[in-house]
Amino acid sequence: MVSVNLGLVHYVLDHIYGTLLHRTKLGTPFFSKGWGGTKLDLLEKMVKQLFPEARCQNWPPTAVQPMWKTVWETNNSCLREGVFRTTCDERLIDALPPESHNARVAFLTPKNVTPEKMSCVVHLAGTGDHTFERRLRLGGPLLKNNIATMVLESPYYGQRRPSMQRGAKLQCVSDLLLLGKATIDEARSLLYWLQNEAGYGKMGICGLSMGGVHAAMVESLHPTPVATLPFLAPHSAVVPFCEGVYKYATAWDALRKDAAVLTQDVTLLAEDAAQKSGITIEQVRDRLRSVLSLTDVTRFPVPKNPQAVIFVGATDDGYIPRHSVMELQKAWPGSEVRWVTGGHVSSFFLHNDAFRKAIVDALDRL
Repeated sequence: MVSVNLGLVHYVLDHIYGTLLHRTKLGTPFFSKGWGGTKLDLLEKMVKQLFPEARCQNWPPTAVQPMWKTVWETNNSCLREGVFRTTCDERLIDALPPESHNARVAFLTPKNVTPEKMSCVVHLAGTGDHTFERRLRLGGPLLKNNIATMVLESPYYGQRRPSMQRGAKLQCVSDLLLLGKATIDEARSLLYWLQNEAGYGKMGICGLSMGGVHAAMVESLHPTPVATLPFLAPHSAVVPFCEGVYKYATAWDALRKDAAVLTQDVTLLAEDAAQKSGITIEQVRDRLRSVLSLTDVTRFPVPKNPQAVIFVGATDDGYIPRHSVMELQKAWPGSEVRWVTGGHVSSFFLHNDAFRKAIVDALDRL
């Protein structure tokens, strides 16, 4: 009789999936157009300004008044989609691609219940989540608990994706920081609108993978307690891009050439500049690690009510190692970590019930 280590199977499946998706030459890698030049300089300065006394910085956020249309309606629930102009700083709007200037949301609500007797959870996108559907499927069954679901489409994704971008592969390092900063600003504005304009009771925010990182950042910067659910999320973007599967999908040579051009005569060709500068791939990796350390959630303020924060990690995650999840709990004493059996990819499909239970439990702690 041959015994099978299911944990190892899940871990290997993550790497097989990652190999097929990221290590083949079939698609464009991340950051194929380099660092982003002056945009990256701007983003580094703006993100650094979030620390350390930023909880009430820029609060209240820029107001939003979404333009709504009803997608469908039944006796018990209603799905609407809304559009509003991104609430970013004007300097960031200029840096964003035109396609990302208008934000889109889907809003699934129970009927026959007043907002003050309901909760609402904002769901943020993971890497490659270009549509509303997966997150609506996660939130749909929560209607019976009088929990509404608001799904935000991230910049660079879905209808907000630049025409020259292929899939989820961002073209510049600056795009990753722009995506994150815009998502945080828009989510903060949505939470404010839900609570102060729409009149909802308890508030929550969640996200899978990259969306979980953004959810943790939003909660950290929010002046009042919010139930927070980072699912399968690392403590920093350094983990997937410099240590995990995404390092095989990163255009290291393009980053090396771009870094060299920035330090050499602009008339030189990229390849000539790279050879003349002597910049190594290892130095490029160190530079990317330094830039992405700005996304380290452990550097953000501790939430007002860490007991309402539940991290959910996968026991055999090939993308996000266990130590990265534990870094989050260590930084936020009083928060809880739950584990689901499986890998990163399989948990997306197998553990929605566990994610929903975490949402209900976190809201109950407010």
